[in-house]
Amino acid sequence: MTKKIELSVLDPSPIVEGGSAELSLQNTLVLAKKTEQWGYKRFWLAEHHNWAGMASSASPIVIGRVASVTEEIRIGSGAMLLSHYSPLSVAEQFGTLETFFPGRIDLGLGRAPGTDQYTANVLRQRVAGEPEFDARLEELIAYLYGTGTATKNGSFSFHAIPGEKTNVPIWLLGSGLYSAQLAGILGLPFSFAGHFAPGNMMEAIKLYRDYFRPSQFLEEPYVLLAVQVVAADEKQEAQRLATSMYQKFLLLTRGQPSPILPPVDNMDEIWNDNERKAVEEQLFTSIIGDPAGVKQQLHELIEKTDADEIMAHTEIFDHKERLRSYEILAQAAVN
Repeated sequence: MTKKIELSVLDPSPIVEGGSAELSLQNTLVLAKKTEQWGYKRFWLAEHHNWAGMASSASPIVIGRVASVTEEIRIGSGAMLLSHYSPLSVAEQFGTLETFFPGRIDLGLGRAPGTDQYTANVLRQRVAGEPEFDARLEELIAYLYGTGTATKNGSFSFHAIPGEKTNVPIWLLGSGLYSAQLAGILGLPFSFAGHFAPGNMMEAIKLYRDYFRPSQFLEEPYVLLAVQVVAADEKQEAQRLATSMYQKFLLLTRGQPSPILPPVDNMDEIWNDNERKAVEEQLFTSIIGDPAGVKQQLHELIEKTDADEIMAHTEIFDHKERLRSYEILAQAAVN
């Protein structure tokens, strides 16, 4: 295989059982510095709300802090949930980040509620007649790439200061087909959420490439694929560490989101057959294994999808073992 494997990180600042948001955010800073040393291309922070297991809810603030302790790695949102915010506010925030850290900021955008619809309603305070995602995106592009927007009769104009003409790279993220098609039509890079919704992966990637039109943003389609990765020096240990991930998704299927739990020796003592199948359907693209196994699975995934970049999402209970997982993955990409 000759295609270079580009690697990146998707970090939700996971909170472990018995830990704290403060510790998780400090661990995020350590992880960012380490992955930069290991050659990762970008480091994105996930946005989630009202979730006991994730501390990166105020992702623009975390992005700025991570950028301040790193030097070259690109830092961004995975994803900023545009439906919750005004495009002007997002443009100002990411324009400010780009001003502080020129050439290093990515703006990944998502349409999902971020946790559940009740939390989304609290965040958005939605009112009748407010613009939908497509219109918000068009307005945001105008702020970052153009000269702002104006009222329909031209009586007043709006500008993102800072932000205007900063050309912060915009990505569309999705777990279904809508964002894939929209990203293609607009000629934007597309990131697929294979780390929790792999069922639509191949169809979404094909749809994106079929609809892609060259634009001011890209001349050719660019696919970033997020997947779960759990690597360890021994295969059996990697499989044991992965049970923390299995428990997380099991509890989600039960409607019980929680902090990351310690690994267990036998998941069959925790889930039933239907629950196991439901979790496996969400995680079948996961890369789990020792260095040789991770290398093989990584190459197979690239060959299957022809993805331009793999974004690893790794939630392991012990922080040192989590760091080792990312180190093994980095070595697998270059060896």
